[in-house]
Amino acid sequence: MTTAPGPLAGVRIVEFDAIGPVPLASMLLADLGAEIVRIARAPNSGQAWDDTGGAVLNRNRKHVHLDLKAAGDRDRALALVARADAVIEGFRPGVMERLGLGPEACLAANPRLVFVRMTGWGQTGPLAERAGHDLNYIAVTGVLEAMGSPDRPPPVPLNLVGDYGGGSMFAVMGLLAAVIAARASGRGQVVDVAMTDGVAALSSLFHGLTASGLWMNARGLNLLDGSKPFYRCYACADGRHVAVGALEPAFFARLLVGLDLDPAAFSQFDPSEWPAMAETFAGVFVTRTRDEWAARFEGTDACVSPVLDFAEAADHPHNAARQTLIEFDGVRQPAPAPRFSDTPAAIDPARRGLIDIDEAVAAWSDQAMPAPPAPPVTP
Repeated sequence: MTTAPGPLAGVRIVEFDAIGPVPLASMLLADLGAEIVRIARAPNSGQAWDDTGGAVLNRNRKHVHLDLKAAGDRDRALALVARADAVIEGFRPGVMERLGLGPEACLAANPRLVFVRMTGWGQTGPLAERAGHDLNYIAVTGVLEAMGSPDRPPPVPLNLVGDYGGGSMFAVMGLLAAVIAARASGRGQVVDVAMTDGVAALSSLFHGLTASGLWMNARGLNLLDGSKPFYRCYACADGRHVAVGALEPAFFARLLVGLDLDPAAFSQFDPSEWPAMAETFAGVFVTRTRDEWAARFEGTDACVSPVLDFAEAADHPHNAARQTLIEFDGVRQPAPAPRFSDTPAAIDPARRGLIDIDEAVAAWSDQAMPAPPAPPVTP
C-alpha cells in the first residue's frame, strides 16, 4: 500500500465502515497521512456499501470487502487489527462484541491498540441503545434550543454540530491522544466518543456566560443567537443575503458608515434601540443586491460578508487564493486541513480503491510496529 505524506504518516488505522461521523473522522485522519484500511460490506444487488461516503468522504484510503458474520472474514479482520495503531467504529453498543470484534478481542490480539467507539449517546446511559440522529443528539444537550428566532421552532443546522462537531472532531482528538499515550505506555485503551458529550463540550462558552449572568436561557435575548441587529443576516434586493458580524464598537461604526447611516444616531448596546435599529438595517440592506453590498464593504472591517452557496464558495477570491475548495477527479471538494509547513497533506488517488484483505495484512506485516517503551529504571 502507498505510504502517504503528512504528519500522521506511519499511523495505521482500521475503519469499520459506517454512516455519519465515522467517514469524516477517517477522511480527516487519512488526509493528514494516516494509513487507513476501511472494512466495508461487499456490494449487494448492485449497490455497494462503499458508496456511502462518496468520492469525497472516502478519499485517501483503501477498502476491503468482508462479511464480518463469517468466521474466516472475521479472523482476517482481526489479523489486520493486530497490526494497527487504532480502530474506529460507529455501531450501536454491543454490535462489535456480537461480531467477535469488540474491544476485549481486539486488545487481546493487540495490547497497544486504541479502540475508538463513536455513537450518538455513548456506550452507557439510559439512551445508549436507542436510535438517533444529529438533531436528536443536539436537542438533549440544550444547544438546539438556543438556536434561532424565538417565534419559530429551532432551525436544523445541517449535521455539522452533532455528527461532525461533537462526533468526528472529538473522535479524531480522542484517537490521536490515545495513540500518543499508547506509544508512551505500551498500553492501548477504549475511547468512548458520544456526540452528546462532544456537543456539550462545544457549548462550554455558553455555560460560562450563563454562570456569569451574561446569557439568558431563552432564544432571542443573547449576543450570538441572532437577536442583535449587528449580528445576524439580512435579505438583499435580489433575495440573497449578507451576514453581519459587527460585534465590536469599531466594527459597528464601520458598518454604519457603509450603510450611509449617522453613527451618532445609534447606541449599539442599548437594548431599547435594537428593534428600531434592526428595522432600519433591514430597510437599507434590501435596497441593493447581495453582490453590490459585498463590493460596498470590500476592504473594510465592517464584518459584512455575502452569504454564498456551495457552488459560489469555491470561486470566492479568498477561498480561491487559498485553494480552500479544489477539484479532484472531476469532483469539487474541500482541500485537506489544517495546513502544515513541513509535512503537507495531500489527496492521492493511489491511496483509494479496493484491495484484498490478505494483501492489506501482508503490507502491514512488512512494516515494523513502533518499539515498546523502555521499562522504568528503578534505583
